[in-house]
Amino acid sequence: MNTDKSPWFWIPLLNFASGLPYAIIISVSVIMYKSLGINNEDIGIYTSLLYLPWVIKPLWSPFIDLNGTKRKWFLSMQLLISIAFLIVGLTIPLSNFFILSLAVFWIAAFASASNDVASDGFYLLALEKEQQSFFLGIRSTFYRLSMLTGNGLIVIIGGYLEHLYGDKHKAWSYTMILVALLMIFLTVYNYFMTPKTAEIAVEKNTESQHNKSFGTVFISFFQKKQIGLILAFILLFRLGESQLLKMLTPFLIDAKEVGGMGLSTEDIGIIYGTFGVFALVIGGILGGIAISKNGLGKWMMPMFLMMHLPIIGFISLAHFHPSSILYIYLVVVVEQFGYGFGFAAFMMYLIYVAEGESKTSHYAIATGFMALGMMIPGMLSGYIQAYLGYGNFFIWVLCATIPGLILSRFLIFPNDFGKKSEQKEA
Repeated sequence: MNTDKSPWFWIPLLNFASGLPYAIIISVSVIMYKSLGINNEDIGIYTSLLYLPWVIKPLWSPFIDLNGTKRKWFLSMQLLISIAFLIVGLTIPLSNFFILSLAVFWIAAFASASNDVASDGFYLLALEKEQQSFFLGIRSTFYRLSMLTGNGLIVIIGGYLEHLYGDKHKAWSYTMILVALLMIFLTVYNYFMTPKTAEIAVEKNTESQHNKSFGTVFISFFQKKQIGLILAFILLFRLGESQLLKMLTPFLIDAKEVGGMGLSTEDIGIIYGTFGVFALVIGGILGGIAISKNGLGKWMMPMFLMMHLPIIGFISLAHFHPSSILYIYLVVVVEQFGYGFGFAAFMMYLIYVAEGESKTSHYAIATGFMALGMMIPGMLSGYIQAYLGYGNFFIWVLCATIPGLILSRFLIFPNDFGKKSEQKEA
């Protein structure tokens, strides 16, 4: 095996293998349970609770940081995820599928959160800082692309099998087994394509960390400058998005009589799996390029605005219910482009927060708080939507983005953070 591989060979599918399990557990499960007759309130609560492993992953991230190599960790976790999805597929035809599948999804969620810790650490240690900023857009794009593969291609397959068999339980059982096979392929690919030179570097880093206790690693994170403001920003930045992600699929599926758009499962998969994918890829790539060219300081606010303002499109859908599906395509394309472009800035800021010693653990702590900011609002989203109705709900979601935008103006970081070094010297 060649151990000196270009990041282009391994970054895309390593991050795809991080994003796909997250997409299936957090997003596709919503579509699947909605299709199988679970109500919005239960969907909001129980699928949001699946965020918990990502929230508490900082509790075991030092163990991953201090024991073994990141490469061995993410390969083991990806294999475990594959097995878990296979078991989910086998439970869906059973009468008590909801409880059983949620239990297995929990196992997969813990494995996926551990996979994220190891993959993030591998990325941070294998690349120089200027490479990190350049590949951030690629990394973010393939992570989000994997989510759209779930919400797009996987949902299309699930919808197609629903029509083919006339049995939704059978259709989603086969779909989840297919997801398990896809995860096995990704695991095998990453085994052969991720470089062992980076693994050696990780091992050296791990050896240097052995004299640190878990407490030291955690305490050092909370001693960072502006830590109170940083945590408030991380918790509130995705306040609107967390609720949008949980109720958007029910909105598109629910009948127009109850305020929804009345689309089929297959329609949703096609919308997100075609033009939505293209818009996301372009947005993510441009976001990474913009930061590497000019630095995070110049682009943070414009990118955040482009990420949040497209919610206005869903407000218009909920209030006017246009008959043309082309308008829905337009709203999704704008939202996906804005998300791909804007989220790169947020992730780059988290990389800045994790700078210094124990960066793998510190990045895990930062993303754990991010997951907490997604979990709690998501749990309440079904009840908020039921109380407000879809039209007012999307207005509330847009308003919920304001606190994060305000807090971002008070964050202190180098304006040229993420900028290529050769451009700094020019």
